[in-house]
Amino acid sequence: MATPPRLRRRRQLSLRLFLIHRHASLHARRDSPLTLFIVPNETIHFPSSRLLSQLYANDTRNLIEAERMLDVTLASRDDWVSVEGPIENITKVQDLFKFLDAAHQQGIRIRTSDFHYTLRCIAEGKADELREVYNNPLVLKLNRVSIIPKTLNQKRYLQCIDRNTVTFGIGPAGTGKTYLAMAMALKELLAGNIERIILTRPAVEAGEALGFLPGELQEKILPYLTPLYDAMNDMMGKEQILKLVERGIIEIAPLAYMRGRTLANAFVVLDEAQNTTHEQMMMFLTRLGDGSRMVITGDITQIDLPRAKQSGLKEATRLLKGIDGLQLFHFDGQDVVRHPLVQNIINAYARGAE
Repeated sequence: MATPPRLRRRRQLSLRLFLIHRHASLHARRDSPLTLFIVPNETIHFPSSRLLSQLYANDTRNLIEAERMLDVTLASRDDWVSVEGPIENITKVQDLFKFLDAAHQQGIRIRTSDFHYTLRCIAEGKADELREVYNNPLVLKLNRVSIIPKTLNQKRYLQCIDRNTVTFGIGPAGTGKTYLAMAMALKELLAGNIERIILTRPAVEAGEALGFLPGELQEKILPYLTPLYDAMNDMMGKEQILKLVERGIIEIAPLAYMRGRTLANAFVVLDEAQNTTHEQMMMFLTRLGDGSRMVITGDITQIDLPRAKQSGLKEATRLLKGIDGLQLFHFDGQDVVRHPLVQNIINAYARGAE
């Protein structure tokens, strides 16, 4: 088979002609005529080469994976991508970049995990699911800031919280799972959908024995809830948060103090849930009352419990699948939005654990 070299073409649609000899094993005669095949080829243009590179996460290996999953041949240079293959597969490549561009225009930075999620949905014929994720911009407007998800997984996570009564956000540090849960809690409070926010965290280092520590309850538990305070202060301002705490609209409490309560009309956030025991996790989940929402966040790779204790979060990921109104959402190292070095460190540890 003789294949002519790729030609750079500035038009949207071109046809490449291949002249293929009939092979002797196919009982073709030496003097049989050449068979003409027409293979569709389309060139997709973008406003700039920088934008194109951003859409495939600045990693050409993602284009190679797209070739494999969509059964096409891709060539990219400058601000264009040439696609060769069946017409229906070319359409899938167009849809892939269309959805990625829609996310980019919403301020979302495309990461490898975003590219692979979009590619997988396209390959599996789940375009409707993608439209639901991509087409509606998601912005949480609070007093001081407007919060825009930085990755597609963050956007899906927020949509998951919005649709479910109980949401588990599971993944490594730096993915925004706690920060976004706090943002949703404040959004619901400002909209009048809930009456209060309850923040809780297992105080593993203190063994839950906070009674011997000096100060009032808030002062005792404060060191363990600092990340939640930091998130709220960033969104609403320290003075307003303090006023809400003083009025009891925002309540802080160690997980041990949740026992025996029914939490109604509240948005409850349990952070560092990987350090809960089986008993604590079951106790917490059964506190759910009318009009309440729960978000449980944690990283099952950073468990501080004694070896003899099983993590309540790890157990929950196994037991609670397929329950209506409850969703398990998983992040991975590609979703880290802190310093880029943090993502590399997390991925290195993950490889070492394999």
